[in-house]
Amino acid sequence: MSGVKIALDVFGGDLAPNVNIDGAISILKEGKFDLELYLVGKERVIEKLLHERGFSHEKLHVVDAPDVFGMAEKPSAVLRKKDTSLYRTAQLVKEGKVDAMVSAGNTGAVLAVALFVVGRIKGIERGAIATPIPSKKGFTVLLDCGANAEVRPEHLRDFGKMGYHYARLLGKTSPKVGLLNVGEEEEKGTKETKAAYELLTEALGEDFYGNVEGRDILYGDVDVVVTDGFKGNIAMKAIEGAAKFISDVLKSQIKASGLAGILGGLLLKNAFSRLKKTLDPSEYGGAFVLGVKGIVTKAHGNSNALAIENAIKVAYEGVKGRLVDKLQEEFWGD
Repeated sequence: MSGVKIALDVFGGDLAPNVNIDGAISILKEGKFDLELYLVGKERVIEKLLHERGFSHEKLHVVDAPDVFGMAEKPSAVLRKKDTSLYRTAQLVKEGKVDAMVSAGNTGAVLAVALFVVGRIKGIERGAIATPIPSKKGFTVLLDCGANAEVRPEHLRDFGKMGYHYARLLGKTSPKVGLLNVGEEEEKGTKETKAAYELLTEALGEDFYGNVEGRDILYGDVDVVVTDGFKGNIAMKAIEGAAKFISDVLKSQIKASGLAGILGGLLLKNAFSRLKKTLDPSEYGGAFVLGVKGIVTKAHGNSNALAIENAIKVAYEGVKGRLVDKLQEEFWGD
């Protein structure tokens, strides 16, 4: 496949539209990817920002959307606001005019357009937000990260199957899937997690690792951790907060140690840079909304230009890796 077409919701996100424009320009300047970008939003504003940056490109297109869906608006309202950049971005996927979409907008609204505009894959009742979390062994895919506050055991089984294929797309040859719980023993947890344990065992066989605890997300002994969106979102935000806390403490301790600490910090500068890059959410860019009939990539609401660029790369790899086709084959075969 060549010429991947990706639509970007230019007015989605806390720092929109500038960072979205800058991220799009950056990836096209890089020139490593065979893609066309469709910038969706207020046409005059987009063209003004491109002009200010002195940038034009034959593979960059502008699609007018006169309205913006706010970060604090009720998510379900997006389905009535068909002139917003978010809705029109999803519509391009639905109509087959692009292969994928990227948005840093309202999470609930992104999920709504993914499920009700792009549409669910046959056999999947709930979509899930899947996020790669840095771990000791590279990364662990965590899902759901906020799409579904409450789920049934059957949904957790489906999340496990989707996460398995996503991990394979990311390079894991034989992914191991774990179920987030309060203990590793099979009998631990609620009635729902016990039922999910049985369903995951039946669906994944030896690829189901069993129950895992929160610390296992970072240890990397499993490649996929499955939970509901309420717990998953808390876990993800707690990890992000811990990473920032560690970084801030290191900086303050180095400064407090005087000249010796500063010299030591300089000696470890490269190691600290690698650590920062590993823990930086911008490096991972975006999370897939799995379970829909198109590549939908959700970038963090406070994404910077680097995160937007990387979210576009995530969407690109999803298309090239035939992620949706593989999930359709998996669930239609049930």
